[in-house]
Amino acid sequence: MTHDLAQNKQNAIAFYKTAYEGEPRKAVELYVGNEYIQHNPSVANGPEPFIAYFERLAKEYPGRSINFVRAVAEGDLVALHTHQIWPSGTEYITMDFFRFDKNGKIVEHWDAIQTIPETSQNGNTMY
Repeated sequence: MTHDLAQNKQNAIAFYKTAYEGEPRKAVELYVGNEYIQHNPSVANGPEPFIAYFERLAKEYPGRSINFVRAVAEGDLVALHTHQIWPSGTEYITMDFFRFDKNGKIVEHWDAIQTIPETSQNGNTMY
C-alpha cells in the first residue's frame, strides 16, 4: 500500500489546526476514519472524547496559538512538531504522531508535550 505522504501531512496539520482553533467536531468529520485510537492518557479512545477534550480546551483557554514548525511523513505515519503559546504566556513544544488508514484518514494518535524552559544549557531552541 502506498500512502500520499504530502496529502497526509496536509491533512494532519489541517486536522490539528481545526480542532485546536475550536472546531474539533469538524476536524473529526473531515479527517478521522472509522476508529480513533488515542494514546494521550488524558483523552479516551474514540472521536467523542477527542471532541469533548478540545471543546473544553477552547472554552477554558481561549486565545491559544499554534505554529506548525515541521511535519514529517513516512509510511502511514505523520509527525508534527509544534510551538504553542497559551493565554498565560506559557509556551509548549509538542510532538504529535498520527497513523493514517488506507483511505487517508487518521485512526491513531500519540503525543508528547513539554514547556519551554526559561534557560537552556545549549542555547538552542526546542523547535
